Amino acid sequence: MSLLSVRDLHVHFVKRDLKNQVRTAKALNGVTFELDQGQTLGMVGETGAGKSLTASSIMGGLAGSAKVVQGSIQFEGKELVGLDVETLNTIRGTGITIIVQSPLTSLDPLARIGEQLIRVQQEHAPISREDARNKALDMLRAVQIPEPERRMEAWPHEMSGGMAQRILIAMALVNGPRLLIADEPTTGLDVTVQAQVLDLLAGLVHSRNMATIIITHDLGVVSHYCTRIAVMFAGTIVETGAVDEVLNNPRHPYTRELIDSVPERIIDRGYRKVGRAPDLYHLPSGCLFRYRCPMAAEICHSVPPAKVVGPGHAARCHFAEQVNEAMPQAAMSQTAAS
Repeated sequence: MSLLSVRDLHVHFVKRDLKNQVRTAKALNGVTFELDQGQTLGMVGETGAGKSLTASSIMGGLAGSAKVVQGSIQFEGKELVGLDVETLNTIRGTGITIIVQSPLTSLDPLARIGEQLIRVQQEHAPISREDARNKALDMLRAVQIPEPERRMEAWPHEMSGGMAQRILIAMALVNGPRLLIADEPTTGLDVTVQAQVLDLLAGLVHSRNMATIIITHDLGVVSHYCTRIAVMFAGTIVETGAVDEVLNNPRHPYTRELIDSVPERIIDRGYRKVGRAPDLYHLPSGCLFRYRCPMAAEICHSVPPAKVVGPGHAARCHFAEQVNEAMPQAAMSQTAAS
């Protein structure tokens, strides 16, 4: 049994426009994947593809008009869709946890660092304040915070971006979760600090044998830190497989487009493919990528199946077997992506 199993997940945003007419944005459209203990899945795709929304759905954090209208999310065999808030809260923070973007705005500005680390433990387990404080200090040491005793008394505004991100990692891991979701965890940090934070996170996750989902726009991050990749477009996963296999042998035209958009490859070729995001209120029938696909044909008006093109490698394209021949320039080695 997989640690996490997401099956045919559909999420819609329903709202009324100025004319009081109901409009539905189909934001997730049949997301399906599995994740085993110890695996790290890189989830990539352009802005609006549904990466963060998938994470919010797993966490049970959909807000406003967003609703799961179809599908299943199972964690350790327990169905999360439709679960009551009290039961879901026992899973969030201990079984599943998330690191979000913008570390300095994610910390409570009115509470000292130590108080926040103690609070996140006492919210999920009957632990004494002294024991929670000792665990908090241990986690600050684990994430390589200098002078942890002094940092426990510091305020969030006194932290640099890199320091704040390390504290968020400590908060995410202090309760010993089995699944960590990292949603663009280094946004806003400079390149050197990004690498330091990701190396630290990868080491902590590996030592704890945790499953991880890293949501990112950076194929280099996926290549370096992930074991599997899921490529998202218009709220569905169009290709998935082992990182080396997908980057070296992509089988969906959109994966090719992403690889060709890596900055080094733009410089090498002197061009960049440009595409517009789909209108989620008026999604096309059949293949959702066909309106900007160079391989589009009449058959693309029907929904493509997820074709198995290799061991653990599948692509949702009618022409998955022909992509390499039709678009031969875009093969991408792991070294090139790093």
